[in-house]
Amino acid sequence: MRYFKTLQFSREHRKNPTLAEKTFWEKVRGRKFYGLKFNRQFIIEYKEILGNKLFYIADFHNFENKVIVELDGEIHKKQVEYDRERQANLESVGFRVIRFTNDEVLGDWEDVSKRLMAFIDGSDLG
Repeated sequence: MRYFKTLQFSREHRKNPTLAEKTFWEKVRGRKFYGLKFNRQFIIEYKEILGNKLFYIADFHNFENKVIVELDGEIHKKQVEYDRERQANLESVGFRVIRFTNDEVLGDWEDVSKRLMAFIDGSDLG
């Protein structure tokens, strides 16, 4: 995606988050999660081809630890290969990606927070 189209798309998603995104954001915003800063709907350049830069939008991003948190709803069951390629591209530019389902975020925040912290600390590689 081109940058300005990507920017517009990320702004729309910030204005209209899913319930899981809204819940996750409330738990981590303002350094509420172990003092770590998170951004939402964060644009990441992952490749340039013939002068055209390509971008992804991460659901949530922690700069200090180069961690991306992706929340997966029903659509992700149909796009497994795309998600796999996307994750590989993000990892190729130095990010670590952890995924949670919407149901996990909405139904068991305690487990999500433990797994996320273990992932950030490096004691759980995903």
